[in-house]
Amino acid sequence: MSQGKFQNKYRTSSIRAQWWDYGWNGAYFITICTQDREHYFGEIQNDKMVLSEVGIIADILWHQIPIHHKNVELGDFVVMPNHIHGILIIDKKLDNIDVDNVNIVEAGRVETGHALSLPSSPPPSLSKPGSQRFQNIGKNTISSIVGSYKSAVTKHANRLGYPHQWQKLFYDNIIRNNNDYQRISDYIVSNPENWTKDKFKREDI
Repeated sequence: MSQGKFQNKYRTSSIRAQWWDYGWNGAYFITICTQDREHYFGEIQNDKMVLSEVGIIADILWHQIPIHHKNVELGDFVVMPNHIHGILIIDKKLDNIDVDNVNIVEAGRVETGHALSLPSSPPPSLSKPGSQRFQNIGKNTISSIVGSYKSAVTKHANRLGYPHQWQKLFYDNIIRNNNDYQRISDYIVSNPENWTKDKFKREDI
C-alpha cells in the first residue's frame, strides 16, 4: 500500500481509548515471537535473512492472509530467526461496517474507521490471539486474523515434521498517522541488517 493511500484513507484525529475495537478499519503493526525465541525460521547471514523450511511456511502463509480474510491488506513484512514483523490493514467498505463502529471524530464529520499509531516510547500492548484456522474464519479482528495465521503455520509445520512453536501472546500496535506508518515500514524492511542489536535476539545463540 502506498504512503499516500495510507495518508488519504486512514488519517484521523482520534486517540487511543478503552472503547477501541480491533475489528475497526486501521493499520496495525504486528510482532509474533517463537516460544523461548528459538530460531525456527532461519538465520541472518551477511545482513540477509536465510529462511528455514518453517520460515518459508511462515512467509508464504502471511502473504495468503488476504485470501482467507475479507477486507484485509498487507503492508511490509519480514521473517526473522525467531519472530515476524508485519503490518495488517483492515479496510472494510462502508456497507461491511457495523453502525456501532461509525464514530464522530470531528464536529460535523463522520468516519467509519480509525487508524491510530504507536506511542513514541511505551512498550507494545499484548493481545491474546484467537484460535481459529484459515478455514474457520470468524469476525475480522486482529486477534482472529493473527490466531488463524499462527494456527496455520503450526499445522503445516507439524504436518511436515518441522519443529515449531509460537509464543502464546503477540504484540500489536495501532498506527495513527502517515509518519508512523513510514517509520514502522522502514524498521521492518531494515530489520535483518540490524539483527545484532535487535531486542528480540537471544544472547545465548
